[in-house]
Amino acid sequence: MKSYSTDKIRNVSLLGHSSNGKTTLTEALLFQAGVTTRQGKVTEGNTMSDFDKQEIARKVSIATSIIPVEWNNIKINVLDTPGYFDFIGEMYGAKRASESSVLLVDASAGIEVGTEKAWKNVEKYKTPRMIYVNKMDKENINFDKLVEDLQSTFGEKIIPFAFPIGEAENFKGFVSVIDEKAYEYSGKTRKEVELTDDQMQRIEEIKEKIKEIIAETDEALMEKYFDGGDFTPDEIEKGIKLAVKSTDLVPLILGSAEKTIGADYLMDLIIKYMPSPADMESVTGNWNDKEIVRKIDVNEPFSAVVFKTIADPFVGKISIFKVLSGKITKDTEVFNSTKEKSEKLGGLFFLRGKNQIEATEILAGDIGATSKLNYTQTGDTLCDKNNPIVYETISYPQPTLFMAIEPKNKGDEEKISASLSKLMEEDPTFLIQRNSETKQLLIGGQGNVQLSVIVDKLKQNFGVDVVLTSPKIAYRETIKGTASVQGKHKKQSGGAGQYGDVHIRFEPCEEDFVFAEEIFGGSVPRNFWPAVEKGIRESLEHGVLAGYPVVNVKAVLFDGSYHEVDSNEMAFKIAASLAFKKGMEAAKPVLLEPIVRVEIVIPEEYMGDVMGDMNKRRGRILGMEQLPDGSQKIVAEAPHAEMFEYAIDLRAMTQARGSFTMEFARYEEVPAMIAEKIIEKAKKEKENH
Repeated sequence: MKSYSTDKIRNVSLLGHSSNGKTTLTEALLFQAGVTTRQGKVTEGNTMSDFDKQEIARKVSIATSIIPVEWNNIKINVLDTPGYFDFIGEMYGAKRASESSVLLVDASAGIEVGTEKAWKNVEKYKTPRMIYVNKMDKENINFDKLVEDLQSTFGEKIIPFAFPIGEAENFKGFVSVIDEKAYEYSGKTRKEVELTDDQMQRIEEIKEKIKEIIAETDEALMEKYFDGGDFTPDEIEKGIKLAVKSTDLVPLILGSAEKTIGADYLMDLIIKYMPSPADMESVTGNWNDKEIVRKIDVNEPFSAVVFKTIADPFVGKISIFKVLSGKITKDTEVFNSTKEKSEKLGGLFFLRGKNQIEATEILAGDIGATSKLNYTQTGDTLCDKNNPIVYETISYPQPTLFMAIEPKNKGDEEKISASLSKLMEEDPTFLIQRNSETKQLLIGGQGNVQLSVIVDKLKQNFGVDVVLTSPKIAYRETIKGTASVQGKHKKQSGGAGQYGDVHIRFEPCEEDFVFAEEIFGGSVPRNFWPAVEKGIRESLEHGVLAGYPVVNVKAVLFDGSYHEVDSNEMAFKIAASLAFKKGMEAAKPVLLEPIVRVEIVIPEEYMGDVMGDMNKRRGRILGMEQLPDGSQKIVAEAPHAEMFEYAIDLRAMTQARGSFTMEFARYEEVPAMIAEKIIEKAKKEKENH
């Protein structure tokens, strides 16, 4: 594949709800452009962009794949993203590498949750976009109603640039508004047919709306429009391009990806109206706290951002990057400015799915890949060492579902950690944590499907069998009352004996642990006090109720006795631990549980369900506020034990429209009935070990 100059490149991410046909459309573009001789099908597992074993088995995209298509001497880098919400992080990476997006809508399903989420994202980042209405050959489709729904949900700036000819199995093609031409398809071949009067009238109506929007882009055009003058084809093209770039206009076209209807038209429009990297002018980074602006131009010093990593156990690590300035060749000395380390390129290539196409150079604006980089991770900047720059890293959503992971076979622990680290390089929305208290290894992600894919990948790619379980809760114990007790350790057995005797008062306090003394007249010599404190501190690790760590206790040593010969530090340490056990039991011990603060963002219609559900989880609603986009934010607190599967439950309650974040707030007493069950379970576990 030849190298393309910056103005001859279009980077486009395909977004939309799961199973709207993004991968099928990618296959249609490849087939239309003559890259393939037969169009791949998701159902047959032979598509170019879903090449991972997991994707073929599950028949859904799990990762973004890069599919370059050459069309009319322009290179279109298509980034086919997963529509399934567990893999939302893939969209963040793809969006970082693309100047524009095509939002797919399934004509038979209408506006789905994935459509809303993708739209929110492109609006937030002001991404130039088009809508491709797919599956126009399905039954019972009302195109006009769908366009109306899209306009009332997302705004009047959505304008149909095409409308259908025929419906259901008789869907044959469409009328192109801008060209004022009607097209019918036979396979991937498009031929022009006569326009009817009705079609002509409809073209005029739509064109009028387009002209109104175009007039807003330029003062000279605005004047011409109000003076009743007609725009030239060049003015229309320039106006549309400007309006699309500023996101004031969203062209809507249609087709059937499965039948390759509209694939060529989509590529024509991407080339005509979507911005090239050269149209985006410049990018901003920094170095040593100084802001640096770089033109997206081949004559600038080399810089690139790595937006995706593939961890293949056979091929090794592949880093996929977008060149933001300058160019890269096989001999370029690359500096990772994020990590401040020099890297050696392991070859230079373009990726098309899993196929590597050798490259001699990759110019500003284009997407390429290399392998075997030692230090580089997703989000890092690569650049010329003499002209360092660091671009902002990609911010990914935090994991919301955590599970404990352990190997089925003993001895696989090391293998698990190494394999998980590789998978984490591939997917930055996935996290590994070791809970020092419960000694469990936890994995966190966006949902249960993502975690089950990780489990399958561990087995298939790395040969490690694992099981997932609910994480253990890090409970605590404390006291509510005060108790003064004696701890006495006396041992006489030939030779030197052991003698330690302490009187200690245990009481609640604000801090984790406080040790104090009120000794009069040397009943316990000063040199044994540290041993008493140490004996209690060590005992704090295991409380008397269920063996959980003890907090918020003050221990006051107020009396005791000693033996001139037999007393030593060990004896006093043991005496203190005996006192601790007695004192804890006598001072009304209680169990504490971690409470988390939760912020939930949902559309208003789910308020009742979500609040009712929070009450069932022993939660408390602290407040509510309406956000600028009309959704509601609920702030609540709830016991951590009730929130493990909240990611799954909230998705079910809100049809995946809700999102939440959660952080530890504090510890609180567990209600007696629940505490009994926890204590009983902990005691059983101890007996079984």
